[in-house]
Amino acid sequence: MPLFQLLAATLFVAAVACAQSPDAARIPRTWDEAMLATMELPNAATGQPAKHVSAEFYYAIPTHTIYRTFPVYHPDHEPEGYLEQLAQREPEVLSSANERELGGDPVALGEHVFRWPTRLSPSTPESRAQFAALLETVDYPMTADGVIPFFVYTVREKGVVEAGQQSCAMCHTRVMPDGSTILGAQGNIPFDHAFAQALKQQRDLPVDSFAAPLFGMPAVDGATPPYPSGLDVDAFVDALMAIPHGVLARHGSSPFAPVQIPDLIGIERRRYLDRTGLARHRDIGDMMRYAALNQGLDRQASWRDFVPATAAFESIPDDQLPADMPPKEVLRKAARDPANMQRYTDAQLFALAKFLYSLKPPKNPNAFDDAARRGQAIFEQSDCAKCHPAPLYTSNQLTPADGFRVPAKLRERDDIRSRGVGTDPRLTLTTRRGTGFYKVPSLLGVWYRGPFSHDGSVATLEDWFDPKRLDDDYLPTGWNPGGGTRPVRGHEYGLDLDAHERADLIAFLKTL
Repeated sequence: MPLFQLLAATLFVAAVACAQSPDAARIPRTWDEAMLATMELPNAATGQPAKHVSAEFYYAIPTHTIYRTFPVYHPDHEPEGYLEQLAQREPEVLSSANERELGGDPVALGEHVFRWPTRLSPSTPESRAQFAALLETVDYPMTADGVIPFFVYTVREKGVVEAGQQSCAMCHTRVMPDGSTILGAQGNIPFDHAFAQALKQQRDLPVDSFAAPLFGMPAVDGATPPYPSGLDVDAFVDALMAIPHGVLARHGSSPFAPVQIPDLIGIERRRYLDRTGLARHRDIGDMMRYAALNQGLDRQASWRDFVPATAAFESIPDDQLPADMPPKEVLRKAARDPANMQRYTDAQLFALAKFLYSLKPPKNPNAFDDAARRGQAIFEQSDCAKCHPAPLYTSNQLTPADGFRVPAKLRERDDIRSRGVGTDPRLTLTTRRGTGFYKVPSLLGVWYRGPFSHDGSVATLEDWFDPKRLDDDYLPTGWNPGGGTRPVRGHEYGLDLDAHERADLIAFLKTL
């Protein structure tokens, strides 16, 4: 594949999204420049928030038409004649740019937006064979009826079945051990493992051609870069393969500082979005803006002079450009042309946010028994509620990372704890998503979540409360690049409990 084609297909992972409503008068304007200018916290390295495109640019982007989607089965479980039946279906439009008002239930429409793939390609015998080969090397969780819920099919033209990915649901669907799924939960797609398999076929690529748009940052004096210079493709493959299900080298983070995929259930009452508290969540309009950014618009933002959309080719010296690559000025114009992009309508984003706000946790199988009652008493006596008060089990505050000096203006505006908890600061100090902070997470739903810590270094709650994780000879059970021993430092609360007390505390937490 020519380099410029690969660059055009570079994957950008979405994290959270927003929505749409049937009453056009109630739909906020997504690209409100004044609101957008005050939504994001400054970057920890540059000292400034990203500079985003204008409203004129944004509203010149063509919008999505959303069609009905259908499940993708593992090849061994696909019903006989399934694709042939899909090919005979008439296209069914669920939402288009021509609608000013949307009838029906906005939450139902929002779920369609949540599932809509922003990257589509025809389902052909060749592509299906490639997918089957991928399933031999990458462990995709599968539902009880054989569905791989991270992908979908759609029919936009009768007779043509397309496979889709890059939806909100792709990263925010969790397949449970019994084969059931939880929409909006911390997803467990092995995205980085699939990315690694693709890179193995492109070992002659210049590393910056794929790493810079995904993970790059401008050079800042005294700042640690998000990934070391001089690495080859194999080093990135190894880093990606070390990332467990439920954790992601999300665009704007780094394979060397990945981030736990967020649980979106209960997000309406969270004051900050992203593990680093990157975006303030003041109203539904902020959810809509955050969704738009994470489905591609932050590629067009600039961090000083660094723009992800053009970094793939700008990072390559002119004398190293492949012969089949168009001139940089041609690529630059194409990358910054709104006509070459797509966005959701304001109504679609509003419906998506309404859907996210409506998400409810699944039935909790853990009984509130005597152990949980004892654990609740320990939780209260140990002052856990100072940071994790009921009913949200989060204070909705930000905690500063080690080594970060909090600007006085942020202390005046945001709810910031006086000190942090000592967890690894790389994600929030070195990446595009870095703010110098981590937000206090909610403990609701920890029974179905994992791995834990902002980088997923430990697999279970039992591991998180194991005092041995502070030791130099500890073998992390979650994210563990290199596979060796290292301490998982920070958040030492609860580590001084005895084994029975820890078990009781965990029993209580699993009831939340």
